[in-house]
This record gives sequence, structure tokens and C-alpha cells, in this order.
Amino acid sequence: MGGTKTVVAVGLGDGRILEEFRYPTTNGDETFRVAIEWLRERGEPTAIGVAAFGPVSVNKSRPDYGQMLKTPKPGWAGFSIVGALKTAFPEVKVEIETDVNAAVLAEANGFSDVAYITIGTGIGGGVMADGKLLHGAVHSEFGHWFPRKAEGDDFKGVCPFHGDCLEGLASGPAMTKRWGKEPKDMPDDHQAWEFETEYLAQACMTLLASVNPARVVIGGGVSQAEGFHASVEEKLRATAKGYFASLEENTPFVVPPTHGQQAGIRGALLLVGS
Repeated sequence: MGGTKTVVAVGLGDGRILEEFRYPTTNGDETFRVAIEWLRERGEPTAIGVAAFGPVSVNKSRPDYGQMLKTPKPGWAGFSIVGALKTAFPEVKVEIETDVNAAVLAEANGFSDVAYITIGTGIGGGVMADGKLLHGAVHSEFGHWFPRKAEGDDFKGVCPFHGDCLEGLASGPAMTKRWGKEPKDMPDDHQAWEFETEYLAQACMTLLASVNPARVVIGGGVSQAEGFHASVEEKLRATAKGYFASLEENTPFVVPPTHGQQAGIRGALLLVGS
């Protein structure tokens, strides 16, 4: 589930997708009505894994487990994802994770310490440390920390809560608001990419200094620009100044997702595959 589109799929517990269907994300009731009807047409699921945009309660000890939390997205605050699925499929196991944590599962590629950042309608981050997904009391809100403003950047940001947090400065809507065109329509030499890769390099630096992953995977529509990951890594290494052991290897540290736009849905399958 993304803020713009939702993917529903049937597949196997090892992450292999057999069939999928993509459609626009609307409100909670409508989005899940479409998903449930599509699944019912294909029979009773054995288990259902959900990779959800946030903020969402994924901590099973909380009374609001499986519900969407405070969000400006209309028709989602308080909506129970687990409740909707358990009502439709009472006997079926349901597991829910953040979209970025599910993507970490799909993109770990043998590493036990990996971080995943997605840049789209919003910005989210997921972390696997010592083979375990990190949540905290609720889950990470990685897009809402405050980077240092890039030189020459006076943009006030678009986050309705915080203005110029990372999401407010570097999400897809932030780029569109700032420059008057969508990221996909910006040429490779546009100044937008200097600001964008600077802020994502700071994001990677924050991850290095806090949870110290062996790799950072950056996905989402904005990250598909030519040379994006190499530029982020170049700026990261310049900022790190040789301090972090994780950057000493002569191998890429900031990489694109192996599974592209299917990382989240593959991760959803892996959630219930064990």
C-alpha cells in the first residue's frame, strides 16, 4: 500500500509473485473493498501479509494494532486494516508491517543489517538490525527528521506537520511544489537533483551514525532518475570523511532495489511465508 497506488497480489511464501493487480489508493473502505473482491475471485488465501504506508500501528502490544494512525490522507485515520481483512477472511492469518520494513525483507540480499528508504508521495525508512526489523514504540517516521538546509535552498517545505523536514523538502510532492514540474519531467542536469541527492546523502549519514547498516537501499519513483544513487553515495562519502567502517569497502553502499517497484509486495509475501 502506497499513498498513491495499492498493489494486491497472490504468490508464494518465498516472495515469488504469481499474479498482481495495481490500482489507485483512495480511502480505506474503497481501497480494501477492491483488494478483498480481487482476492475472493482467486479463492481463499492461506495467509495475508500487508505492507502499509504510515503512520500505522504495527506493534501487536498496542490496542490500536493494525490501524492507521493520525494522517492528513482523507479517509484513513483510524481505519483498521487488520479489522477489514479479518472481517472478510475470519480464519486467515494476517500480518502487517510498514511498507519500508517489508521492502527491507525483500531487499536484504543476505545482509543482516540493511536500511531501506523510499521516496514517493512521502519519505519512509525501514531498518533491519542483526536480522530483525526495528519498530520502536510504534514505528520509524524517518521522513520527519530535519536535515541541514542545502546551500541556496530557501524552500519552506510541504509537510503539513513540520514544513521543511526531510519529507517536506525531498518527497515527490515537495519537488513538484518547489520546481513547478514533476520529478520525472526534470532533466538530469536540473538543480533539483543537487538538492535532492544532498538531502538523501544526509539521510544515509543519519542511518550510518545511528544504526550503521551494511547497505542502504533507496527506492520509490523519485530515486529512478539517472545517476541518482551514485550521486547520493558520492555526497555521502564526502560528508563522512572516512570515519565509518561500513564505507571502507570498495563496493557500492547506496544501491537501487533489486526488485524495483515489487519490493514492497514481495516483502508482504515474505511476512507470512515463515
